[in-house]
Amino acid sequence: MLLPFIIIASLTLASAAVAMMLRNLIHSALLLVLSWTGIAGFYLWAGAEFVAFAQILVYVGAISMVVLFAVLLTRPARDVDSPLPAPTVIRLASGLMGGAMVASVLLTAILATRITGGRAHAPSVTVRDLGALLAGPHAASLLAAGVILTVALLGAIIIAAPSPRNPEDPS
Repeated sequence: MLLPFIIIASLTLASAAVAMMLRNLIHSALLLVLSWTGIAGFYLWAGAEFVAFAQILVYVGAISMVVLFAVLLTRPARDVDSPLPAPTVIRLASGLMGGAMVASVLLTAILATRITGGRAHAPSVTVRDLGALLAGPHAASLLAAGVILTVALLGAIIIAAPSPRNPEDPS
């Protein structure tokens, strides 16, 4: 029972680590899709089929397409021969500091969680109950999240798009 967990975890972590190390944004985005699929596999292994389905539908389907479109639409064309800037100490320190902050929040949450000696009892919620909640009282927040994601993508495209050239400008 532990072997599937180890396989899923190692594939998920390996794909996420390689995605962070690559310089090519397209390859990184595709590896993130693999990582999100691994998380869905973990949900399936844990017995949360609805959450795994939602993970595949939302992250692997929708968010990955938004990321890929954002990368493809906002990427400036660069010369193949131009060198990429080398990583700097400031970027490394910022990344390590951000990772340490996330790790401290997660560690604090883990240590503050009260663990009982027996098996935890999860509330029994059916897929029908979740669907009724999403289509009922939480429909507005679900739609608002969709609108916010769409506006964020459009804003990123507008900010990153090159300014139109003035036809009267000779340069």
